[in-house]
Amino acid sequence: MRTFFIIWFGQFISSIGSSMTNFAIKLWVWELTSQVTTLALLSLFTLIPSILITLISGLIVDRVNRKILMIIGDAVAAISTVFICYFYLNNQLETWHLYLTSAVNGAFGEIQSLAYSASISMLVPKQQYTRATSMNSTIHYGSIIIAPGLAGVLYYIIHLSGILVIDLVSFTIAIATIFTVHIPQLNINNKSHNAINFWQEIIFGFRYLVARPSLLAMIATGSLFWFFHDIGATLSSAMILARTNNNATVLGSISSAAGLGGVIGTIILSIWGGSQRRINGFLLGMIGAGISKTVFGFAQGLMIWLPAQFCSSLNFPMLTSSSTAILLSKVRPDFQGRVFATESSIQQIVSAIAVFISALLADRIFEPAMMPGGNLTALFSGLFGTGKGAGMALLYVISSLGLLLVGLSGYTNPKVRNVEYIVPDYDVESPQAAKTSS
Repeated sequence: MRTFFIIWFGQFISSIGSSMTNFAIKLWVWELTSQVTTLALLSLFTLIPSILITLISGLIVDRVNRKILMIIGDAVAAISTVFICYFYLNNQLETWHLYLTSAVNGAFGEIQSLAYSASISMLVPKQQYTRATSMNSTIHYGSIIIAPGLAGVLYYIIHLSGILVIDLVSFTIAIATIFTVHIPQLNINNKSHNAINFWQEIIFGFRYLVARPSLLAMIATGSLFWFFHDIGATLSSAMILARTNNNATVLGSISSAAGLGGVIGTIILSIWGGSQRRINGFLLGMIGAGISKTVFGFAQGLMIWLPAQFCSSLNFPMLTSSSTAILLSKVRPDFQGRVFATESSIQQIVSAIAVFISALLADRIFEPAMMPGGNLTALFSGLFGTGKGAGMALLYVISSLGLLLVGLSGYTNPKVRNVEYIVPDYDVESPQAAKTSS
């Protein structure tokens, strides 16, 4: 666990810097355009290259030194930060610059993320998978506690350029920690792999999952959850800024509440170790998140937003750690890069669709319909009010109810409900063999 902890620490510091930059860029873009579509395009330009490279990245992660891949991912992100800082300082920064850097970071970040995830099984004992993956949740949620509030204050003092410099320092720390450790590499049977068609290697993860219907059903359920989640996630920052007259402090406070909830959830999970049946953690996390986010969408003030956001985030470490632990325990280490890549590609395609739909619905339908005199005000103004942000709140609640329904539906599907009993551990070496043994 010592090596894992050193890498984890560097990624945690880097995540704080990156989260500060992302928060500051959102503020800069919203002040410039006041359009959900512009914020959504930042996500889309990150997702699309990531989707295109994901399957290849799975093959790369199972073939190339994972330590080198993680260093390259951080280095490319640092170069992108320098690029943004240069144009900002010269008063030449435009939104298309951000789209370009988002695309580059999306591609290389996907490789780095997969290399890191697939290395866990080589760095920690199997009984520690849930704790290790829950610690990874701290990278995300811990940075959210610190970064938004800090960036919200510093944005008006040192501006976007100063926050970008902090991000560069954090990347330096992340790269330095990876340099200091040894990450075990897989022994690859090149003769065996050379005999397999390259295309078959690319689609290996899909074939592997198709041969295991329960794993595929679990991933499909998770992808549907993230579809509804990302509709709401695309709206949340814009909705809060619209309803608070661009109050960065309120947005930062809500983001910090999300981080606090995630960290508390991670600490509880690390001490507890997770449910004996991990699928319960997966599905109950969905249900809890759906209920909390529904309350958040109905709220119109900080007194409800803060506890609702905290309770929502409390569920995600259990949800994500449970699904990752199931995959780590059911997929051979030398297959994990490609299988994780397949899961990631499915979820990213779904997320891209969700982001696109969310932006269109918000800017073209729901926001105009909830303005004074709009088509939906007669039905929903009593619940959401009218004016800026009301339409986004209505759409947010619809997506949150979707989260709740997905979690409940998982219990009605025996393939999902019994995934830990149906899917065998490391018993086959190919999808074809799996079909004869399942």
